[in-house]
Amino acid sequence: MPNENTYLWAVPVIPLLPLLVAAALAVFEPKDKRRASLWAINTMWVSCLISVLAVIHVANVGQGRIVHNFSWLQFGGASLELGWVLDPLSAIMLSMITFVGSLIFTFSAGYMAKDSNYSKFFCYLSLFAAAMLGLIIANSLLLMFICWELVGLASYLLIGFWYHKPSAAAAAKKAFITTRIGDLGLFIGMLWLYSETGTLLFYDGGDGCLEQAALAGLIAKTTIFGISLTTAIALLIFCGAIGKSGQFPLHVWLPDAMEGPTPVSALIHAATMVAAGVFLMARIYPLAEIAPPGVGVSTTLQVMTWVGAITAVFASLIAIGQFDIKRVLAYSTVAQLGYMIMGLGVGGVAVGMFHLITHAFFKALLFLGSGSVIHGCHHEQDMRKMGGLRKFMPATFVTYAIGMMALSGFPIFFAGFWSKDEILHAAWNWGPSDWPFWMGLFGALLTAFYMTRQMIYVFFGKYRGHGDAGEVDYEKQPHESPAVMVVPLLILAPFAALLGFLGTPIVPWFQAFMDQVPVYGHMTVGTLGLWIVSTAVVTLGVGLGWWIYGIEPPTRATDKDELEHHFPEQFSWLKNRFYIDEFYRDTVISWHTRFGAICDRLDRKVLTSLVSIVSLITLAVAWLSRLIDEYIVNPGFDRGCTEVRRGGRFSSGLQSGQIQEYLRVFGIALVLFILILVIGNK
Repeated sequence: MPNENTYLWAVPVIPLLPLLVAAALAVFEPKDKRRASLWAINTMWVSCLISVLAVIHVANVGQGRIVHNFSWLQFGGASLELGWVLDPLSAIMLSMITFVGSLIFTFSAGYMAKDSNYSKFFCYLSLFAAAMLGLIIANSLLLMFICWELVGLASYLLIGFWYHKPSAAAAAKKAFITTRIGDLGLFIGMLWLYSETGTLLFYDGGDGCLEQAALAGLIAKTTIFGISLTTAIALLIFCGAIGKSGQFPLHVWLPDAMEGPTPVSALIHAATMVAAGVFLMARIYPLAEIAPPGVGVSTTLQVMTWVGAITAVFASLIAIGQFDIKRVLAYSTVAQLGYMIMGLGVGGVAVGMFHLITHAFFKALLFLGSGSVIHGCHHEQDMRKMGGLRKFMPATFVTYAIGMMALSGFPIFFAGFWSKDEILHAAWNWGPSDWPFWMGLFGALLTAFYMTRQMIYVFFGKYRGHGDAGEVDYEKQPHESPAVMVVPLLILAPFAALLGFLGTPIVPWFQAFMDQVPVYGHMTVGTLGLWIVSTAVVTLGVGLGWWIYGIEPPTRATDKDELEHHFPEQFSWLKNRFYIDEFYRDTVISWHTRFGAICDRLDRKVLTSLVSIVSLITLAVAWLSRLIDEYIVNPGFDRGCTEVRRGGRFSSGLQSGQIQEYLRVFGIALVLFILILVIGNK
């Protein structure tokens, strides 16, 4: 069996393989475009195999972590070190990302088959995967930040892949700029942490910034308003997580990212980019959870809990009013990310990460399923122009239904039930407040409702894509997707259904693996009661959705939504996303636009005029200097030179070389000297 050193050096190979493929495709575009997808897919599967072996190794060892650090930069007597780490947190994330990513890569081979930039697409996908995997293995906040920004770059390229569409180009810019706002807080927090601890390594034999010595020094210090230094730094870092994981109020970029190809949506919104913020907070959890003596729950965890709970409810409400099949899933992702952040706040790393892992599988299934639907409906994304697709696309329907039930938290046999209940159970026992629990429960009700609404719009009733005239164009009839797209759905579906059994209260293997403790069940009467409540809430949500939409499904694409028909004003708020984008447009963006206009006017009218005046003054001084030089300095200097030459010529005339001439001059001088003496004595 490979020893620990083997796994230590295998870890950086996982992100290196897709990085090499990205570099190769960027430099050498293969003549046969299918080679690009084969290179990308095969290397991802190899990375997946190594990641699975790493999980098995961590599970077998059952202790500690494997760390390798090295000096990157040397300046003076100090050095900046980077490193990578293999522990339960990184191992489980590596295996999930590579497995789900491999299936998304495979799906992309079919979905993007007719795209003219096929090779470039897989180049960007591979770069994205490499950056995300590098972020996961990083044992340094600096290395994590480097990969974090590479993830942002790759997401910009992928969201705006169809840049010829103005909406796609705008969405890419919106995602890049919005996430940079959060990253500014992360960057400041990183610098502050380094200035206080002298290192950005997480673990370094007791000297890392997340180890006891550094944390004890940070908690002893306070900053403004008596806030502990750990809280201030952790909240700044959390700003980066808010941006990257689409938490309120920086959630606005994530739904617009749907403008990218559907595999990009699956990759970004399911397993990778949006999970980076949750992973970041899980990685720095020792910094986030530490609190001064006498304080039960740290301020950072309380902020995380409230932000997550608000985001979960807020995004779930918006999802009810959307008609784009991918936008419903996008706002669902925002809501589920809220649950993950809340899970970290109320229950710890294992609780939040369990929902992250299960969500990655069933949300990837749903996004790829939506891609199959869009492909089968000839790239139509409006749910009002679908309907009855279960007859045309049976495989997509069955797998999508499994994903829908997993997301809704349908009881017992679906992963979302177990992971979401873990969060609700932790929220119920959370000391500071009961409100996050009730908000989470309400969010679960809304999730079941809007997913039922989507299922009915897309798969039930009659097909409405032919328009209101009722004439069926058989060339444009929906059709099932090819096998290369359906097979990934069939592989993901069992995971979406059964993965939750790894973390049940009866046998909590996942939690034991994350905490590196023996497996110990904790089934209680309270847990059973929560199951009953959760089941009732999900049943109520599905029942309401069926009662409102399923009894009489829409028959025409132009029909109003049932809620819109009865509650037009309230539905308008949901449909328009509570006008948050408009609010930002009329406030922050408008202020920046006006400030930019003022700066432009200042530059054009004031600064340009000042520069012109200064230049004129400079020219005037230069002309004056020239005049003085030519008409005063030069003539005076020339006259002086002439006189000097004349005096020199006269003096040289005196130097004839004849003795008698010198004696004559000497005699005259002697006579003059005597006359002066005589006259002076008188």
